[in-house]
Amino acid sequence: MIKKSVYEHYKALKNKEYSSLELTNEYLKEIGKKDEELGAYITVTSDIARSAAEEFDKGKCRKTILSGIPMNIKDNICTKGVKTTCGSRMLEDFIPPYDAFVVEKLKSEGAVLLGKTNMDEFAMGSTCENSAFKITKNPVDSSRVPGGSSGGGAAAVAKNEAAYALGSETGGSVRQPASFCGLVGMKPTYGSVSRYGLVAYASSLDQIGPITKTVADNAIVMNAIVGHDKRDSTSVLRKYDDFTVGIKKGVKGLKIGLPKEFFDGAISDDVKSAVMNAAKEYEKMGAELIDVSFPSLNLAPSTYYTITCAEASSNLARYDGIRFGHRAEKYNSIDELYKKSRGEGFGQEVKKRIMAGTMVLSAGYHNEYYKKALTIKSKITGDFKKLFGECQIILAPVSPTVAYKIGGEKEPLRDYFGDIYTVSVNLAGVPAISIPCGTGEDGMPVGMQLIGPHFSESLLYRAAFAYENMGKAVDIYDFSI
Repeated sequence: MIKKSVYEHYKALKNKEYSSLELTNEYLKEIGKKDEELGAYITVTSDIARSAAEEFDKGKCRKTILSGIPMNIKDNICTKGVKTTCGSRMLEDFIPPYDAFVVEKLKSEGAVLLGKTNMDEFAMGSTCENSAFKITKNPVDSSRVPGGSSGGGAAAVAKNEAAYALGSETGGSVRQPASFCGLVGMKPTYGSVSRYGLVAYASSLDQIGPITKTVADNAIVMNAIVGHDKRDSTSVLRKYDDFTVGIKKGVKGLKIGLPKEFFDGAISDDVKSAVMNAAKEYEKMGAELIDVSFPSLNLAPSTYYTITCAEASSNLARYDGIRFGHRAEKYNSIDELYKKSRGEGFGQEVKKRIMAGTMVLSAGYHNEYYKKALTIKSKITGDFKKLFGECQIILAPVSPTVAYKIGGEKEPLRDYFGDIYTVSVNLAGVPAISIPCGTGEDGMPVGMQLIGPHFSESLLYRAAFAYENMGKAVDIYDFSI
């Protein structure tokens, strides 16, 4: 039962093959059996989940494709009455008095919340080793990381501890864990999903996105969370597509670009081979492959870390031990209260990024670093725009390697350069979807990403769906309620 996709659950609930409460109890049982070892959840909301499931079974909630289906939410997305820790001692006991926009949307859909998932502290990391509470393990190989910072949600979905997850990403934190765990992850166009209620890391780049087992599931969840929100000044007011419409059209005649810079340098042979084999499959399906160039790729990581550390330094200044968050018990002055509260509440990775961000925003370095980074960010956006004049979408690897072995503190530069293929997407604000495309070293999942122009999610879903369902009957999908 719990191995089914969101769409399969929808059909089963519609046909009364089992109830939402039965399904919810099976997921909770699986969490009870597996999660002590896996480490996917920080908080499990058993009572809330069972109550929502009973409401669905009694016919008291709106009937949608997601109604009655259990899911989880990354622990930096606010949930009214439920702890939102951001994987940090700083917010260990914080209970928000309101729901995030995406939580409101999912509640209106009748979704069932199983709990809040583990993450790198304040979303700073790409392995789920930087959480203050636990290390999440890869569901395929427990000696490896699941990716991050949304690693808890990805691990839970892959291990059948939830039907789908909501994550967030600033530089690849939905796509990379999806890739490492053999799942589908969508990073939407910046501004298409409201950030209201998402605890900020770097506000100009943060975006919430779904992690699912299938492309169809991902499109269904995106339909539920997309939309304008007047409480978010960066939310874009426009008419959004139904992402399931046209998803079965195929890729015949589609121009797919292969940027040479993504396939040079540090990429491992197994990842390169899997992604190139996927490109050949697209060609067999009638797509046209075009060799293109993305010259600013190598500038992306340094630009990304300059901007994100600067914004993190600013955003995290509010955690001072006075209004909310951790407060030191013993102090002799206001300055000591600040120092002790922040020193005790923040972990090492967060402190490093705050210090780096404070430096690049300082009077002596602002123009030299931060202002230059913003200029390069504009160049990266322009390079993408130029590329999309030559092709309709871009195909590239998500990560240079498969999932790393646990123990990243011994290789501090590994994580920073491991997201070279993802951060440019966030800098430009364009959408990208990660989908499984084979296996690499020791049978570990390999993911590829499809990148498109702003608001091209429908096209990306169509291309991803075509690859995922090669040779399969797609007429079984009927998305009408």
